[in-house]
Amino acid sequence: MSSTESAARPAAKPVTFDGDAIGEWTDPEHFAVTAERIAEYAAATNDPIATHREGAVAPPVFAVVPVFGSMAPAALSVAPVELLPKLVHGEQDFVFHRPIRAGDDLTVLARPIGYVGRENGSTVAVYAETRDAAGELVNEQWLTAFFRNVDAGVGEGDPTPEHRLDPAVAEKDPLVTVVQHIDSDQTFRYSPASGDPMPIHLDDEIARMSGLPGIINHGLCTMAFTSWAGLTELANGDTSRLRRLAVRFAKPVLPGNDITTSFWQVDDPEGTDDTVSYGFQTTSADEIVIKDGLAVFTV
Repeated sequence: MSSTESAARPAAKPVTFDGDAIGEWTDPEHFAVTAERIAEYAAATNDPIATHREGAVAPPVFAVVPVFGSMAPAALSVAPVELLPKLVHGEQDFVFHRPIRAGDDLTVLARPIGYVGRENGSTVAVYAETRDAAGELVNEQWLTAFFRNVDAGVGEGDPTPEHRLDPAVAEKDPLVTVVQHIDSDQTFRYSPASGDPMPIHLDDEIARMSGLPGIINHGLCTMAFTSWAGLTELANGDTSRLRRLAVRFAKPVLPGNDITTSFWQVDDPEGTDDTVSYGFQTTSADEIVIKDGLAVFTV
């Protein structure tokens, strides 16, 4: 970026974030998993895997549904609540201890773990865990909430785990490439299935008022597409083999467009002898829309 461009960009507005809220858990949320809710989510993400479509085993990204009501309050316990209109989803990272299944009675807790100011905005890192009725961990999640055009300063606490894709790897021929289509009505199906009512996904006028070209696909819906692309191509559709799935949301996807996800086998310093790791990124309309993707499977 040139100095002229830097000078032209409005300075981020200084704001005060509440570091005292870091580490404070939200109240427990309970979620009863039904086969109907799983099947609805699978259909809303065009997931072809039979156990998902039948409602027996939840698609991986369904794991965000039980925690949806806890993540934003955790982020807004640090960031001022009036910044909610500036909130966008920056990154999502799942660690799976086992798949969610129909009949599970889940309990969710979330807590902010840190925040930091950046050149074009500030981020709050949130951690959440989901446990079953026996108290066993089902999954762990890290969310990065990005607040546009506000400066929280140096920050404090901890960041989310790394999952960066080496740019040199992405210059090589991919091991697998999957092309998928985002339907024109995708957001209208995904919104009720996920419980995400954000109007930028449903109302064209509001989306344009927010500076977008129109209605955009939910980032987590796009992530769900990449999850079943990886499962079908790299794990024979076996959801129980997926141990980690992480992405950074780079640009929005418009309904009616195709997405192309490319996978490369990569070294994972946290991997084990019984796992294999793949970096991935997703493009749409010649732009990267998901970057720094990481999928870890058991062998």
